[in-house]
Amino acid sequence: MPAPLPHPDPLPRTQSRDVRRTQMIEATIETLAVRGFSRATLTEVAARARTSHGLVLFHFKSKDNLLAETLGYMAEEYRQNWQTALAAAGEAPESRIHAMAKADFNATICTPARLSAWCAYWGESQSRPLYQSRCGANDALYNDTLAGLCARMNACYGYAHDPDRAARLIRIMTEGVWLDLMTMERPYPIPEAFETVRMGIAALYPRHFPAEAGG
Repeated sequence: MPAPLPHPDPLPRTQSRDVRRTQMIEATIETLAVRGFSRATLTEVAARARTSHGLVLFHFKSKDNLLAETLGYMAEEYRQNWQTALAAAGEAPESRIHAMAKADFNATICTPARLSAWCAYWGESQSRPLYQSRCGANDALYNDTLAGLCARMNACYGYAHDPDRAARLIRIMTEGVWLDLMTMERPYPIPEAFETVRMGIAALYPRHFPAEAGG
């Protein structure tokens, strides 16, 4: 059953343009989570944002533009999240791989609504060209960064995994766990989700990732 819509009390008129746009984008994420890509409507977005249909159109001009701006917002949020984690991780490749993997389970990124919204963009054929145009460069940067770290694991510690395949495997593990969290009737906690991915990384690099949880 779709989540009930909030009571449409209007937002304060004193809010800035950027704040209003962000609230509408957040409402779009919530709408995508319950309606999917093709069934999302501006009317429902407006109700969830506690504003009018006309004001959503004023800010975004069309549903297509709103969906594109929402995807761009999520993509930038995701990029900043993993790059911030990487910047704080130090130089050791194992620390940096750990940071990138753990960033995908940050509480601000790994929410039911956001996971469902990502799947809405991934899962419907009409949204794929939009996804590639807005996210292709970010995805390539993420994949190249992770593959570079896997290559450094080989160079520094004598592992012999193909770096591109190892990076792909780590990414697929994360995406698989995200899907698991979204589709299970009783999803497991986020720390357990990360530990599942970490266990897979430990299978690739057993000398540098502990067998048990450790941070």
